[in-house]
Amino acid sequence: MFVVVWQFEISEDKIAAFEAGYSPQGAWAQLFGASPEYRGTELLRDAYIPGNYLTIDRWASEEAFRAFRKDHDREYETLDRACDDLTSREIRIGAYTV
Repeated sequence: MFVVVWQFEISEDKIAAFEAGYSPQGAWAQLFGASPEYRGTELLRDAYIPGNYLTIDRWASEEAFRAFRKDHDREYETLDRACDDLTSREIRIGAYTV
């Protein structure tokens, strides 16, 4: 298993749109779902800091993730640009093997 973890800061007026796009059924999960090696996404809302979120994207392996990025780079970058205005801050926490 390979996971990629991101942290996001969201302004209050964009929370609903952010949650819709980054949820386990959102636009990112739909894009990732093009790969049979994608294992799902978790969207975590900070219990104490409003507008603070984590996403955890799960893949069968690092190789599967890299192959997906290579094969879907244009779609990934297009969606990333479309989601830019939803976040105040975005930090890749890391990529981990399980």
